[in-house]
Amino acid sequence: MAKKTIQPGLTPLELEIMKVLWDIGPATVQTVQDRLQPARPLAYNTVQTVLTILHRKGRVKRETRERAYVYSPVVSRQRAAGQAVEDLVNRLFGGRPEALVMSMVRSRQLSPEKLAELRKLVEEETAEEKTYGEPV
Repeated sequence: MAKKTIQPGLTPLELEIMKVLWDIGPATVQTVQDRLQPARPLAYNTVQTVLTILHRKGRVKRETRERAYVYSPVVSRQRAAGQAVEDLVNRLFGGRPEALVMSMVRSRQLSPEKLAELRKLVEEETAEEKTYGEPV
């Protein structure tokens, strides 16, 4: 059997299902389907198929409990967000994160106040790295 590897990117529907698992923890197909209702009415088989795809992608693990699969996230919300941002930066900004930030500033999605907050966070992170020798 081939080793599972974590693949980049989540489709919008995969992301919705991952959000349910991140919010409630281990869940059956039925539980995930119920949590998506009524905002996103999906057939049981659709939810089951997406969870199987996420399992094959290495994004969730599953175990059998009382004749039903129970799915748990393998990838944290933070790691998935980091991968999505990295993908966005690579695809749209040529791998240059500063170009993403400048785009957000120019489109007024990032105010000068928020930019100052980010600068402070970066300075704090850098200070911690110097103190402890690695990113936190």
